[in-house]
Amino acid sequence: MTKQITSLDAGWTLRLAGVQAPGGLDRLLDEPVPARVPGCVHADLLAAGLIPDPYRDLNELEVAWAGRADWRYDTALARPPAGFERTDLVFDGLDTVARVLLDGRELGRTRNMHRSYRFDVTGQVREGSALSVRFTSAYTEAEALKERLGERPNEYPEPFNYIRKMAASFGWDWGPTLVTAGIWRPVRLESWSTARLATVRPLVTVAGGDGRIEAHVELERTPSGAERELTLTIETAGRAAAHAVPAGAGSAVAVLEVPRPALWWPRGHGDQPLYDCVVVLSDAGTGQVLDRWQRRVGFRTTELDRSPDEHGTAFTLRVNGRPVFARGVNWIPDDVLPARLTPERYRHRLRQAAEAGVDLVRVWGGGIYEDHAFYDACDELGLMVWQDFLFACAAYPEEQPLRGEIEAEARENVTRLAPHASLVLWCGNNENLWGFRDWNWEPRLAGESWGEGYYLGLLPRVVAELDPTRPYQAGSPWSGSWDHHPNDPAHGPSHFWEVWNRRDYTDYLNDVPRFAAEFGWQAPPAYATLREWLGDDPLTPSSPGMLHHQKAEDGNGKLDRGLARHFAVPGDFDRWHYLTQVNQARAVATGVAHWRSHWPVCAGTVVWQLNDCWPVTSWAAIDGAARPKPLYHELRRLYADRLLTFQSRDGARVLAVDNQSPAPWRDEALVRRVHADGTVLAEERVPFDVPPRSVALLPLTVAEFKEAGEEVLIADAGELRDVVLGRPDKEFAYPPADFDLRLDASGGTLKVVITARSLVRDLLLQADRLGPAAAADRGLVTLLPGESVTITVSGAPSGPGAGEEAVRAALFCVNAAGG
Repeated sequence: MTKQITSLDAGWTLRLAGVQAPGGLDRLLDEPVPARVPGCVHADLLAAGLIPDPYRDLNELEVAWAGRADWRYDTALARPPAGFERTDLVFDGLDTVARVLLDGRELGRTRNMHRSYRFDVTGQVREGSALSVRFTSAYTEAEALKERLGERPNEYPEPFNYIRKMAASFGWDWGPTLVTAGIWRPVRLESWSTARLATVRPLVTVAGGDGRIEAHVELERTPSGAERELTLTIETAGRAAAHAVPAGAGSAVAVLEVPRPALWWPRGHGDQPLYDCVVVLSDAGTGQVLDRWQRRVGFRTTELDRSPDEHGTAFTLRVNGRPVFARGVNWIPDDVLPARLTPERYRHRLRQAAEAGVDLVRVWGGGIYEDHAFYDACDELGLMVWQDFLFACAAYPEEQPLRGEIEAEARENVTRLAPHASLVLWCGNNENLWGFRDWNWEPRLAGESWGEGYYLGLLPRVVAELDPTRPYQAGSPWSGSWDHHPNDPAHGPSHFWEVWNRRDYTDYLNDVPRFAAEFGWQAPPAYATLREWLGDDPLTPSSPGMLHHQKAEDGNGKLDRGLARHFAVPGDFDRWHYLTQVNQARAVATGVAHWRSHWPVCAGTVVWQLNDCWPVTSWAAIDGAARPKPLYHELRRLYADRLLTFQSRDGARVLAVDNQSPAPWRDEALVRRVHADGTVLAEERVPFDVPPRSVALLPLTVAEFKEAGEEVLIADAGELRDVVLGRPDKEFAYPPADFDLRLDASGGTLKVVITARSLVRDLLLQADRLGPAAAADRGLVTLLPGESVTITVSGAPSGPGAGEEAVRAALFCVNAAGG
């Protein structure tokens, strides 16, 4: 009989299993509340109205007790289908430390959020059987292991490095501390006979234009099926191949050759054809189908060029043999309660990334191995995935039980994610090799284990064994060996955090890394997001809610010092909010444009970060309510196939014409030196013809300022523009901004036409001030006198809420009158 699945996602309840709760909530010891599965304790308590929303105001502190409590989930089972030899209870994810009981009998214990669990319950499930999952607080487990194994360095105060759980649950410099528990991924009964597919691991390769799939299969058999011959069939692209599995065999490899498949490419390099791959297990004697596995695969090759050269050591991704400049973003869990993430939410956020020109998403090591829905969307959108193994910013003990858990976790997730064409790189950790060298870990460890054996031993061995089709990088940053500093920009991927923490973003110009894997600058979320989630009145940078939703050490101080280098001190909150968002966009633009201009020496930039997990002041381009910041729109410019920027080479200003498109770029740039009053002081036309995937650096004759405090350089080619001032904004002789405004509301959108009467620097329409659903189609724009721009607003309210007075109040620029 074919395997049958019975979902167990309905009918669960939640109650306390220990620890007193505040405010009389200890009644939860006896009075359960409905529980959603997949889900978590915090979400269930919120749905029941028993806790305030932890994302609002200071409520995070009020719900901290929930992370210290023990909990139990209960449901009653129906009798499983009859006629099968075997019944398994399968949990795709338990968060984290749990005992699983059936009718009071313990089936097993778990201690890893990142693994699935299977229990043989054959003959044990009757109608109404009581299934209970008892969760012990993750703190209890982590602190007990810490006590046994000893202190290990950790850049954050919580013990996340002693438990295999999403590290960001314990708080981060952009996230709240919400230590979750619950059945966070689906649960089911599987009924089967004879044999089943325990794992399927397709290795997809391309050679000489022809494709090949090797389906490596692990089998589990019942006693009666142990000596039966089986047949394994693999099908894809209209072709099929059968493989005989002899009696007693516990594994098999089925191979399918696919002549001339269409290749999968990253977005901007080609299409993303995907093929259904089906693996069927059947009884060779009867022909009865026993089990079936299906995923989509793509045919492509991926390599990491780490060749030594005159600049150091390369770090260049090659897909189908083509070197790629990676236009990347770092991804954190999109919700600190990750069980709430849906396929639709994943797809929306990743589509936002693709529409900003992103072609690589790095899944950061303090989060989770995401749901298949995440990788499915990346497969379809052409977003390459750099997948960290889940280690971040701490020393991790290598003793048991952690070592065994980590190997099992790595093996399961390498196998689980193998089908996805978008996955191009495995990475061992985030910043731990760097931390050992630079963060005073070595003397504090005094010879104790700290994770090096994982990153340089266990994990590369697992990847080499299970997924030889993809490269492995020991860490980010990592220079390839201890012969170089781990964060040496000349060797491998680098992280740039002296900028932001201590230095101005202009210092990005001092380095040409082989690959910039982390860099960024903070800004607050959209104004409407702040108003939705904070009750502060008045709202100020240092009001209680704003400070609580700023998790970075001295975050506001760094924001203010960063502003002071470029702008006069803002006079009110609205001006501070606007200028911090401008500064964020300019900081990232400085790094990306400079590093892109050094392709192919620099082979990628991965901005920290794309997204947020709650409403917070952070480095994100898209805030916790899914609203784009000005940085998001700036990424659309910076990550477009074609980019025009002023750069410096050997002390002279040049025009960098960056063509990452597949076609030659032939055009002419107009370069002007313009007075602040709009008078053109000098100009030149610079023709260019730039081959695909290359950069041209063009000398200029009008690029030197005469009166730097009153002059601006502007380069235009088609719709592309770059602007450079002769002095920092606070020293520049700006005229007061003057512009005309015309509104056209029709067809469900509002078109805002702005015509400049003066120089207008970094004009921004904060559309969400018109209404929480309103969104503008562009970010910062600089206009010369006589120039116009049309901003299209979707979701704007009707009536005076989107009239001229309201629109003017939502428009900001650097040289606003009185600013």
